[in-house]
Amino acid sequence: MSQDGHARDVANRIPITISVMLATIMISLDTTIANVALPHIQGSVSASTDQITWVLTSYIVASTIMTPLTGFLTERMGRKMVLIVSIIGFTVASMLCGIAGNLVEIVLFRLLQGLFGAALIPLSQAVLLDINPPERHGQAMAVWGAGAVLGPLLGPGLGGWLTDNLDWRWVFFINLPIGILAFCGVFFFLSEKKSAEKRRFDTLGFLALAVAIGAFQLMLDRGPSQDWLGSTEIWTELIVAVIAIWIFGVQLATAEKPFVARELLADGNFVTCCIFGFFIGILLYSTLSLLPPLMQTLLGYPVAFTGLVSMPRGLGSFIAMFTVGQLMSRMNIKLILTIGLAVSAISLWQMSHYNLEMDTTLLITSGFLSGAGTGLIFVPLSTIAFAKVAPQFRAEGAGLFTLIRNIGSAAGISIMQALFVSGVEKHHAVLVEHARPDNPLYQAYAPTAFSTDAALAALNGAIGRQAAMLSYLDDFRLMLVITIACAPLILLMRTPKQGAKAVNVADH
Repeated sequence: MSQDGHARDVANRIPITISVMLATIMISLDTTIANVALPHIQGSVSASTDQITWVLTSYIVASTIMTPLTGFLTERMGRKMVLIVSIIGFTVASMLCGIAGNLVEIVLFRLLQGLFGAALIPLSQAVLLDINPPERHGQAMAVWGAGAVLGPLLGPGLGGWLTDNLDWRWVFFINLPIGILAFCGVFFFLSEKKSAEKRRFDTLGFLALAVAIGAFQLMLDRGPSQDWLGSTEIWTELIVAVIAIWIFGVQLATAEKPFVARELLADGNFVTCCIFGFFIGILLYSTLSLLPPLMQTLLGYPVAFTGLVSMPRGLGSFIAMFTVGQLMSRMNIKLILTIGLAVSAISLWQMSHYNLEMDTTLLITSGFLSGAGTGLIFVPLSTIAFAKVAPQFRAEGAGLFTLIRNIGSAAGISIMQALFVSGVEKHHAVLVEHARPDNPLYQAYAPTAFSTDAALAALNGAIGRQAAMLSYLDDFRLMLVITIACAPLILLMRTPKQGAKAVNVADH
């Protein structure tokens, strides 16, 4: 990018920031907004429970595979062109999803959404880093993090409201005005930027990485319904993933110009933050996937009310990210990261005390703290990760950073859901052992529990709800352990010198 182009971008910092943030929010919102509408989509297209999961799988697999291409496409086509094509493609694919008439169409169009949208989040991060001086990177990452995190947090509530009050198709149509505004902003205000050095495309490296990611993602997504390693399909996907990642590793070590720049992997800060981000992805998205069904199936909340109860989580993130710039100007960045991790641990500790008789107070409090903890983690983590990354590697680094966090998110969702299902069976078996007519507790508190078939069915239903709640608590305790185990990684990070000069987000 020429000096004139950079000067224009700096002068147009506010409209460019708004434009790329609209794109970020559009993408991040779409990761969760469709989840709550799945039952309605399933009925509309006459799909089975197993088939409807492909609506989510197709998007995740396509997005995950395309994310590593962000750096290469930016080098060849230019930053602005990739952004424009991605925004147009994602917006059109969203419209096609909204008018889809059968399962094949909606899965195909969701695939297109993933392909076109993969570059938007890492590129928006790279753009904000480029148009802001180093001393404002903390502020820029606070703004970017708000969009990247608020979307998934607000998605279930907005999706539930749109589905209840309009139609499931509006969870896709809502992207149209956002996409149009983002396109106009990028087209009119952002200058083009191309790399002077164009690396030769590492076809073998990309194909190996794509196959590894795709097979791993399919294994995680299909595992719970296919009995994991008891299924030939899962074994096949696991073997393919292992072979592909081995080929990618060999290519990375031996190729003259590998698909992933070795300079990124030589940056200790960047690698440590990627590992940390992997576990943060597990914590963030696993919690988001567990709480809505808990509230709807065990506590009996309607979809729209579930969304309202979930909103304090987004409020906590917004407040944390809005104030984190000021904190970074006064405190060590690693200390802020530690505080965020501690707040997240407290929220998970609260979640491990959920029960079937609780009101919304505990849900709101723990949700708010969880969102605040995420906000306090996200911004410092992004700032430290890119503190020493050279400008020519930012787009590729942002893509890799996003990729690893997405893999962590997918792994966390699948693992926690699988543990939940197996936990329900385990707790149900233990509780049933004590549900006998000769148990004096049942004689004292439920003397008619075994009197009729209807009473037995009611007793089994009550046991099932208790078993499900106990299984949820097991998941929350495991996530609490993971959160605490992440703390030592902070000691390996190096605080960027410019972090102490970060400017308050409110001044932006």
